[in-house]
Amino acid sequence: MILLRLLLPFLLTCLVLWTGPVAAQHTVIQQENVRYDYAQVLRVTPVYQTLTATRTEQRCEPQAKSDSRISRAVGAIKDALRREEAQQTDGNCRAVPVEREFRRPIAYDVDYVYKGAKFRSRLPEDPGNRLRIRIAITPAVPGATTP
Repeated sequence: MILLRLLLPFLLTCLVLWTGPVAAQHTVIQQENVRYDYAQVLRVTPVYQTLTATRTEQRCEPQAKSDSRISRAVGAIKDALRREEAQQTDGNCRAVPVEREFRRPIAYDVDYVYKGAKFRSRLPEDPGNRLRIRIAITPAVPGATTP
């Protein structure tokens, strides 16, 4: 055990010296350097999606009102008892399709400036006044394929 403790540093040194030139032939190039910074937002423009919804509603023609004081008094009492504003109908009702359009933002076109250069990106959310950006720098190595 004592011999192993004495020989282990020597063996590790020999291993490093022996594999040194081989490792130099297989140099690994770092893919990219990445850092994060903030860009100043110039303008945010929402991108909308327009949806159309159709539903059917009952449309009734109002009943012709009589000029009788008694019928007006009875109608007023009915309205007061029901406590709702009901329209009197004569049974002339029909289902009518009613279309409504809804607009909802689905993305945001963001114009921003970083170190004097202007950029535009489409983002899922409004970034506010500052936009966190990812900066990646990769050297152009001769003979390497670029994506």
